[in-house]
Amino acid sequence: MTEQSPGRPTSAAQAARLRAMRTAFGALDKAAPDLAARWALRIWCTLPTNRGRRRDERPRDGSRSTVALSDGRTVAVETWGEGDPVYLAHGWGGWRGQLGAFVAPLVDAGRRVVGFDAPSHGDSSPGRLGPHRSTAVEVAEALVAVAGVHGEPSAVVAHSLGCTTTALAAADGLPVDRIALIAPSRDLMAMTDTLARTLGYTERTKTRFDRKLEALAGRPLADFDLAALPQPHPTLVVHDRLDKEVAYAEGAHVADAWPDARLHTTEGLGHQRILRDPDVVAVVTRFIVD
Repeated sequence: MTEQSPGRPTSAAQAARLRAMRTAFGALDKAAPDLAARWALRIWCTLPTNRGRRRDERPRDGSRSTVALSDGRTVAVETWGEGDPVYLAHGWGGWRGQLGAFVAPLVDAGRRVVGFDAPSHGDSSPGRLGPHRSTAVEVAEALVAVAGVHGEPSAVVAHSLGCTTTALAAADGLPVDRIALIAPSRDLMAMTDTLARTLGYTERTKTRFDRKLEALAGRPLADFDLAALPQPHPTLVVHDRLDKEVAYAEGAHVADAWPDARLHTTEGLGHQRILRDPDVVAVVTRFIVD
């Protein structure tokens, strides 16, 4: 979805695989667009294959536990410190340890930090669609479930797709005092357009794909337009001008669209290093505790 999209081949083998997929999608788009749409949906819901090189920024191990979801699956949770809870919401293909640089400063400021892994991510159980697959809706549901056990969020620090899922959970009724959005991706519909261009199918397949995605989500795709969602107050948006995964303009648009949001711009940190930059960590921590 957001991070490491199918349109970013990083080797000759990946580039060759993408060419083969485009050829197959081109044929299916003409002969069997419904089959093409089902295949595209499977790709959309599949996590990137970056598990062997995930970064761990946690300063130390916290207290580990699990939270049970309504269907019996479990979400891995880790907490540090005491006080009002601040949640860490990772992005697509990420895990709680990526936001670990925020743990020590927030604990030192008297907050309890709650990190969790979304379904099929990190140490959590597989999602409803099976191992290595998930959806934005169940990521949002996981945050709500964890908050139901560990307390209403005084704040959430969210990254990439985690920004959308956090705002979605808040729009659905999760009380959140303030949110720090780091490298937010604004519009899900724009990403489905990108997937269509990457895989080489036309509106014949895309129309069917959109319908299937909407049925899977159980809600209109327009609900995933971050800028159009109700704003939890106040909000800090942090985005890097050179982010290659999610364009800087997307974060700037969210900051402009929400009346009580402010934008903090960085340059040269990209999509991942921004999570461990000392200045960014300090800005986000001040925003949360002031």
